[in-house]
Amino acid sequence: MLTHFGELEKVSSYWGSLLCDGEGRSFVSAAFLEAGIVEYKYGRVDASRLHLDSAQEACGIHLSLTGILGFRTIHQVDAKSQMVLVAKTSKPAADDGQSTELAGPQSDGVASRKATSSVPDESDEFCDILRTPRLDENGNDSSSESMTSANTQISLSAIQQAAVLAQCLHVSRSSRSDEMSGWEMAPYIESIDSQDKSYFVVRSLCDVLRIRWESTRSRTKQRALLMMENLVEDIAKEFPVVSQRAKLVFGVHMPSIPALRKEYGELLISCGLLGEALSVFKELELWDNLIYCYRLSGKVADAVSLINTRLSVTPNDPRLWCSLGDATNNDDHYKKALEVSNNKSARALRSLARSAYNKNDFHTSKILWGSALALNSLYPDGWFAYGTAAWKDKDLEKAVDAFSRAVQIDPENGEAWNNIACLHMIRGKSQAAVQAFKEAVKFKRNSWEVWENYSKVALDTCNMRLTLEAVKMVLNLSKNKRFNVDLLDKVMASVEEQGTQLTQEAKSISNASDDANKETRLPNQLVDIIGDILQQIVRSGASNAEFWGLYARWHKSKGNLMACSEALLKQVRSLQGSGLWHDQKKFTQYAQASLQLCKVYIEISSTTGSRRELLSAEMHLKSSLKQATDFSAHNPACSCEHSVNQIYTPRALPLALTPQGPERRGIHAKVATRQWSDGADRSIREGGKASRMEGKADVVGVDIREVTRTDEESAKTTPHDGTPDPGASLPLLP
Repeated sequence: MLTHFGELEKVSSYWGSLLCDGEGRSFVSAAFLEAGIVEYKYGRVDASRLHLDSAQEACGIHLSLTGILGFRTIHQVDAKSQMVLVAKTSKPAADDGQSTELAGPQSDGVASRKATSSVPDESDEFCDILRTPRLDENGNDSSSESMTSANTQISLSAIQQAAVLAQCLHVSRSSRSDEMSGWEMAPYIESIDSQDKSYFVVRSLCDVLRIRWESTRSRTKQRALLMMENLVEDIAKEFPVVSQRAKLVFGVHMPSIPALRKEYGELLISCGLLGEALSVFKELELWDNLIYCYRLSGKVADAVSLINTRLSVTPNDPRLWCSLGDATNNDDHYKKALEVSNNKSARALRSLARSAYNKNDFHTSKILWGSALALNSLYPDGWFAYGTAAWKDKDLEKAVDAFSRAVQIDPENGEAWNNIACLHMIRGKSQAAVQAFKEAVKFKRNSWEVWENYSKVALDTCNMRLTLEAVKMVLNLSKNKRFNVDLLDKVMASVEEQGTQLTQEAKSISNASDDANKETRLPNQLVDIIGDILQQIVRSGASNAEFWGLYARWHKSKGNLMACSEALLKQVRSLQGSGLWHDQKKFTQYAQASLQLCKVYIEISSTTGSRRELLSAEMHLKSSLKQATDFSAHNPACSCEHSVNQIYTPRALPLALTPQGPERRGIHAKVATRQWSDGADRSIREGGKASRMEGKADVVGVDIREVTRTDEESAKTTPHDGTPDPGASLPLLP
């Protein structure tokens, strides 16, 4: 067809003077429209787009989308940006010969079409949503905006309107099926709705597209149902006559009357009107849909009776046997369907596979799914179920292949991408899992489970920035309730190690290049991201001992020792509790946290010269040592000497904060007495000897000032028996 009518010169040479003004261009455009619709019907999107572009060029129209302030609802107060279609024509529509036809005999049909339009009026009681947005003319001050508003209200010829609807169909096919696809089609539909004159078939297709769009929205679903009912009634009427209905019928992809009525029945089911849907499907003799309606309404007996009646007429129909199996939940009917179809009924195999899966017979289900997909491989849900059955059957190789086929058929299947990534995680292929998770989060972006798995795999591949991004998404999606402290701790350790290495390399190189500076800035950026995550957790109030320890490390890496000490103090307080004195592991953690807190106090004091932190360290150290003794009393079988040594490490603290002499000997004596009851005197002596030796070791290498006390001061801190008081105040660093 395009060979003879695809060029204006060939059309003009064929008809010559018989053509009216503009008819040649209309013929060429109609030929390309028909070719584009054929390609669209067979799913060839790219080829269809090329033909539609040629049709628009032939009829002299250029389509583009823009945003203009306007009102979408009746009661809307403030104007919002509305997406509208801008149609620019190369010549006015009045010059086209078809405009003359519309003004002639078509005018009566148009007037009647307007009077019995399937679209309710703007002021109807069904919906407060306007059919076409009311543009805000006061907001368009510039000349360009005024020109745009004028282009949106231009009158289009019939062939140009058909080109607009064909482009609308292409948009619906080329974009993914979600809520936005309807809004992308809306400007094209509203552009045709705003036209004063249209052919019957053009207006009908515009109504069908609007019904499909508005039936997906709760606020306009009732209006869509009324529009469909009126459209079905209008098509069944005698007026307009056949000559008017046939105009441009091949240039518009209008569904047939039975297909339109079937779509009407499905819309009735979605609205819950099963009774009316039953009558529609009975008239059309769509037995599968009728049986489905019976099952939805709970009339299983009527469904079985209808199936048996139809089986008496066509006993070798496998679809009826499958429907009988669905109604009675009996696998024998599915097997009968396989028998009458010579094992070629994919539906029967799928039903048997689902039944086996529900019975936890995963191996049989896997085999049946494989047989069903061998008959009909273009079934994405089947590949997904096949992969799930193989996963349950521990056949990971087939599971990966099945989920891969599912995403090949439906690339937007987020669940399949997630399962592929999880299988790669199980098999230890972290890099492949990361690639699969990148696709999964595109379609499952609001699933914190996917992001949590994504963070673990990203950490395995040492991609710290991606790990932190995933952790932050988990935190946001779970409303700050889920966070993995261990994962953040590993990231923090890796960043600290990386920063240390880069610092050493920078010191060894005198003239650092720009690349080296970028590498040095990277750990700092990661530390800032970690800080944002930790502060978000703090603001939410969700925290534990491990978190406060990590928060203290972050503050220390930023050089904020005061905030670090506060976080460590909160960690110590979080570890305190009734269970602390019965669990040596918990007490060891408490001792380590106390040791870190004292070290930070000493570092603050050495930096600022303040004695308050030293006093705090002394008080906390004494309290911790006393609690270590109490821990031994509560649990004599456990040795707490390791915990005490964690708090009191030689040369870890200055001598001013270290219990010396009889005080420490007394603590060790108590511990030794409670742990080893046999030979108590010998244990105490050994403990005292060890303490004196450790006391000497503490003095070595410690830079403190000699503190001399007078005899009077010594008498104040010495009991009457001549032994030093263990509870006396210790000398402090000035």
